[in-house]
Amino acid sequence: MDSDGDHAGRVTPSAGLMQASYALDAGNGCIAQARRHALAFLDRAVTEHLVVVPARARDLTQLVVSELVTNALKYAPGPVMMKLGITPERVEVTLWDSASVLPVARRSDPGRISQHGLEIVKAVSAYLVVRPDAAGKRITAHIALPDPPGEAAARALA
Repeated sequence: MDSDGDHAGRVTPSAGLMQASYALDAGNGCIAQARRHALAFLDRAVTEHLVVVPARARDLTQLVVSELVTNALKYAPGPVMMKLGITPERVEVTLWDSASVLPVARRSDPGRISQHGLEIVKAVSAYLVVRPDAAGKRITAHIALPDPPGEAAARALA
């Protein structure tokens, strides 16, 4: 897995708060490395920009990164790029790969052994879009940062 910059990714200013891009390859540990990049990115957002990132959002970000990178490595030839962004309201995970076929989340089927990745990403994301790109596709998932009111109240009572 390749990355640019001293912080395991190229951090760039944006209309949002912070972004970082990572070039991924199919080497051993690529998915785990992508998750580590995501956690380091969130840690920098907390430290450098004082963004509140609840544990739920950290966990969901790792899950989304895992599922999207796994699918890209399994179904797309060539390179994979991951871009992370954060604002006070959301974490944005974008994955670009070279496969032109757009994936579709399948109907839920408890008997199906695999191919649940996009279903999972869709279920945990506030927003999910799959777009064709000039040389492949981009999948973008938004994960809400503030805890939903019911979850915050339940934790307060625990």
